[in-house]
Amino acid sequence: MSTITQADQWLGVELRHLAALAAVAREGSFGRAADSLGYTQSAVSQQIATLERIVGETLVERPGGPRAVSLTEAGALLLRHAEAIVARLDAARADIAALRAGETGMLRVGTYQSIGARVLPGVMRRFRTEWPGIELGLSEPATDPELYGLIESGELDLAFCSPPLPDGPFEALELMSDPYVLLVPADSPLAARKSASLDDLGDHVLIGANTCSSGFVVERELEERGYDVDYAFRSDDNGTVQGLVTAGFGVALLPLLAVAAPGDERVRVLRLVPKMPRRAIAVVWHRDRHRSPAARAFVEIAREVSSDVERELLEP
Repeated sequence: MSTITQADQWLGVELRHLAALAAVAREGSFGRAADSLGYTQSAVSQQIATLERIVGETLVERPGGPRAVSLTEAGALLLRHAEAIVARLDAARADIAALRAGETGMLRVGTYQSIGARVLPGVMRRFRTEWPGIELGLSEPATDPELYGLIESGELDLAFCSPPLPDGPFEALELMSDPYVLLVPADSPLAARKSASLDDLGDHVLIGANTCSSGFVVERELEERGYDVDYAFRSDDNGTVQGLVTAGFGVALLPLLAVAAPGDERVRVLRLVPKMPRRAIAVVWHRDRHRSPAARAFVEIAREVSSDVERELLEP
């Protein structure tokens, strides 16, 4: 008679067990978890009990009475793995759909403001001409973690991003680099100059990005160069940042692509001397997922269009 190992026992874990664990954690009771899943309460209890028996740990604290149930430390740990498993299953579903679609279907692309304004329109014009059977679905995630989460789950096929990439199943192609500039009001004493240094910030009020990666780059660079700068206001909306500079509220350090209206006579764009490290612009995808011919074509078109935009940025 063969001995059943612990690894063999884990092969008995089913997706419905993990779904029950996630529902109990989310709802705080077996009854509400059952309602959300369309099961009976006893079925959910049995699935949790089976899961606990397989893993050999208590996963759910059952205080009894009206108090909410909660996950144990082991339950919370297993739930994190369960969420990753479900995300990979979603990615597999998306892969099959992409493979089945061939040259028709939808390509889902994530973007953000500065790319959406300066790079994406040129990419879309070319792509729609060359791939008329593919529908482009665009979205603009609010934060970088949300963007990468959508790539990991398969809800996005591609996304524009600013490296470095977080840990995870990601692969990217760098498209271009975007120089940081100082945006000042047209009536500022600095406005008559073509360039400025960080020393020129002096007592100027600084406006900055809030949560996006470009804001982190600026903060890290200022810290490494020994500048202790307090932001008077933060916003991830490029139009808001430029509007406040226009109103004379302060000055802004931001990537050149993030200048919302390059021809606005009420502001001046100054090159930084010495230069700060440029923000990299890339396109990212799930490295373990199938990439359709349309997705590969989109990446190549994005590379070519970005190269043209970068040359325009470098013009004096």
